[in-house]
Amino acid sequence: MNQDSSFSFPQDAFRRFDETPDAEFYQQPRFVTHIDDAAIAAVTQLYREYFPANSTLLDLMSSWVSHLPAEVLYQRVVGLGMNEKELRANPRLAEYVVQDLNQQPQLPFAHNTFDGAAICVSIDYLTQPVTVLRELARVMQPNAPLVITFSNRCFPSKAVAAWHALDDRGHVALVQQYLEAAGQWQPIELLDRSPAPRRSDPLFAVVGRVNKPEPTQVE
Repeated sequence: MNQDSSFSFPQDAFRRFDETPDAEFYQQPRFVTHIDDAAIAAVTQLYREYFPANSTLLDLMSSWVSHLPAEVLYQRVVGLGMNEKELRANPRLAEYVVQDLNQQPQLPFAHNTFDGAAICVSIDYLTQPVTVLRELARVMQPNAPLVITFSNRCFPSKAVAAWHALDDRGHVALVQQYLEAAGQWQPIELLDRSPAPRRSDPLFAVVGRVNKPEPTQVE
């Protein structure tokens, strides 16, 4: 079983109901949104707040839509996801990588490449979350924000057991623990951006900033 050795979780915390290869599950494109319009608007507002214009962004576990604010121009947006048809259809991506992070958690990018990163309603599917978050710290600039958003929806067969065992408040605490275990993520903000009225899907966010030395310039 894939599991981060630094975790103090039960042995089966990262098991899934469906342990068949994820590439099979995501083989067919799904041109749908996984949260409702009000929750999507809350995600977009977070991106508006944390990702400055002209920055270089990584949309991790991306799909056919990135929920970035339409009025903001970014220097470059790179997507990494599981389905090439979805990624190819995403109009915000300048380039994309097809990669299964549960099989290959190392990211194919150079150190200090990105000014920000997003993981939208997908953190619950990672079987090696700490390894992935360590990799994210490596490829992001110092003080760059990582915005992790999630709701109460998922593909139940592919979400890890630890996620199923917790409620909304527990999910926020779990993602915070992922970042703390990975290291190099401080400060960490815990946000409830659930739209009103509560008939909409809830929306929670954990935002971390890369806390590592500034890259030195070679003269």
